[in-house]
Amino acid sequence: MTPLHEQFSTALQQLPLVAILRGLNPAEAPEIGDAIVGAGFRLLEVPLNSPEPLKSIALLRERFPGALVGAGTVLGAQQVRDVHAAGGQLIVAPNFNPEVLAEAARLGLVSLPGVMTPTEAFGALAAGAAGLKLFPAELASPAVVKALLAVLPPGTPLLPVGGITPAGMQAWREAGAAGFGIGSALYKPGKSAEAVREAAMEFVAAFNGSLRI
Repeated sequence: MTPLHEQFSTALQQLPLVAILRGLNPAEAPEIGDAIVGAGFRLLEVPLNSPEPLKSIALLRERFPGALVGAGTVLGAQQVRDVHAAGGQLIVAPNFNPEVLAEAARLGLVSLPGVMTPTEAFGALAAGAAGLKLFPAELASPAVVKALLAVLPPGTPLLPVGGITPAGMQAWREAGAAGFGIGSALYKPGKSAEAVREAAMEFVAAFNGSLRI
């Protein structure tokens, strides 16, 4: 296990919530990062379809050395290399692409590919995924999480992403979800840092109050 994977494992134990900062621009990255990290988040994702995402990743990486910072919507091996060059440590994708996982593994990065089926899940784990992003969660349910975890290797981190709200966390946790990726309910362009901080604290409180498996 690499140091980054150990850091990821620690983050999962402490607060397995991934902040998905789609649309973040470099100018607001420090302030928004302060709001989210200050609330307890240690997993930060800037999707590559955001404005100048690599610059935001570099800024966040420098400002929050204790957090695991990386990119989302990573669709190709070259993008993995670009994220690594910017200082990114985390590779998140909406899909399972073996080439993305292979390049991330070569560079020692943590990968969270998107899956929906057992075939994708087992393929991703065999390719070196550190955890699995159940995406889009709107197409699944807590029952799907329970069914997948019944056949996946014990301890596989499965994180639903898509439409997650504080009120909805309990049912997913009861089914065995290890954590969540949280997007527009936490941050979206134009949302003030204070509003982001309040949302982050609400998610943290809801997660800490939900059933621990």
